[in-house]
Amino acid sequence: MAPAHLFQSVLTPSDLERFYRDVRHTSDKLGEPLSDADATVQSMPDASPAKWHLAHTTWFFEAMALTPHLKGYEPFDKRFTFLFNSYYETLGARQPRPRRGMISRPALDEIYEYREYVDRAIARLLNLQPPPEVAELIELGCHHEQQHQELLLTDILHLFAQNPIQPPYCAPAPARLETEVLPALSFTDFEGGIVEIGHAGPGFAFDSEGPRHRVFTEPFRLANRLVTNAQWMEFIEDGGYTKPLLWLSEGWAKVLAEGWSRPLYWEARDGEHWTMTLRGPQPVDPTAPVAHVSYFEADAFATWSGKRLPSEAEWEVAAQRLEVKGNFLNLNRLAPEPASPWKAGLQQMFGDVWEWTRSPFSPYPRFHAVDGAVGEYNGKFMSGQFVLRGGSCVTPPGHLRATYRNFFPAHMRWQFAGLRLAEDL
Repeated sequence: MAPAHLFQSVLTPSDLERFYRDVRHTSDKLGEPLSDADATVQSMPDASPAKWHLAHTTWFFEAMALTPHLKGYEPFDKRFTFLFNSYYETLGARQPRPRRGMISRPALDEIYEYREYVDRAIARLLNLQPPPEVAELIELGCHHEQQHQELLLTDILHLFAQNPIQPPYCAPAPARLETEVLPALSFTDFEGGIVEIGHAGPGFAFDSEGPRHRVFTEPFRLANRLVTNAQWMEFIEDGGYTKPLLWLSEGWAKVLAEGWSRPLYWEARDGEHWTMTLRGPQPVDPTAPVAHVSYFEADAFATWSGKRLPSEAEWEVAAQRLEVKGNFLNLNRLAPEPASPWKAGLQQMFGDVWEWTRSPFSPYPRFHAVDGAVGEYNGKFMSGQFVLRGGSCVTPPGHLRATYRNFFPAHMRWQFAGLRLAEDL
C-alpha cells in the first residue's frame, strides 16, 4: 500500500532527480576532509559520528523508499538496519544513540560503497516514475539528509573542540582586516492582531510546520539584528553568569552544575576571548552574532537586557514577507557574519545562527501525524523542547522556509544557536 500524501510537491521528476543527486553529492563532499578515525569518534551522547550521519541518511532512503517500493531490491547489508536506524520504533531495534561511536566497523570506505549502492537503486526507482506518494518519500529523504548535513558539521566541530590540538575541519579563512562598528540596536514595530502562520503549500514542508492556522499577537517590536559577541561580552563582564535572578531555575542549576561562564567553545587567551570554529581556534569577532548558547542563556541575556525572546509566531510574522536569503552553507563561511552597518530594517533573519524563541515545540491546531514510520518524524518530539527559527551558517541553501520549525532542549549549546531580542510595544 502506498503511503498517504506527505505534502503537495511541486518538483517535476527531473527536478527530483537533480535534487537527490545534488544533496547526496554535498554530503559526500562534507565527508572528504575526514579520516576514518575522525568519522568514527562520538564526542558526547547528543552528537553522532560523521560516519553514522552518512550511513543513516542512506538507510533512510533504503528503509522508507527502496525496500517497500522497488521490487526485488536487496539491502546492501541487513545488519545496517540495526546499526543505522535512529529512533523509528516501528522499524525495529537499533544501536543506542550514546553508543554510536562504538561502530568502528564498517569503515568509512564501506559506508561510501553503501551510499553508491543505494544511489544506483534510487536512480532505478526514479526511472520507473513512481507514484507521487513514493516520490514524496524520496523528496522527504533529501530534506532529511540536509538536516544531517548541518548536524554532521556541528558534531564535527564539537569533536574537534575536544581534541587537545583543536584541528580545523577546513582551511582557516583570511582574517578580516578591519571591523566596522555597528550602529546602536534598533527595533521594527509590528501592530499585532490576528495573523496566520504555518505552511499552507504547495511545496515541501515538514509535518510540524502545519496546518496553517490563526494566532493572536499583541503589538511587539523585533530587533533589527542578532545579538552580537560584543553585547555578550558586556553580559559576562556585568556578572551575567553569576546572578541567579536573571535565570530560570533549571537554567541556573545548569550554570552551577556545569560551570557555565561563557558561550560554548569560548576561552580566554592573553586577556582576549577566543573560540573554536570549523576553521580552527580564532579570536572572537565582537561584531558577529553570538553562537553556541542555550535557551537558558538566551533567556537570561534577554532578561538582563530588559527585553525578552520573541515567540515563534512573532518571528514568523516578521519573516514571512522576506526573501529566504542569508549566510548559509553554500557561502562556505562556516561561521556567523556581522550585520551590515548601513542597511536599514530587519537583517540576519535567515542564516548565521538559529534564533531561540520562547515558544515550546508543540503541535499546531489540527495537527495529525501520518500513519506508518514517517509519522514518527516530528510528532513524537513535541514535548520538553523549544523552537528555533531562521537557520544558520551551516544550513544548506534551499532547505528553509519562513515556516520552518527547528527544536532542541533548553540546555542545548553545541548547535549554531543565538538570539534576537523582542519587546512589547
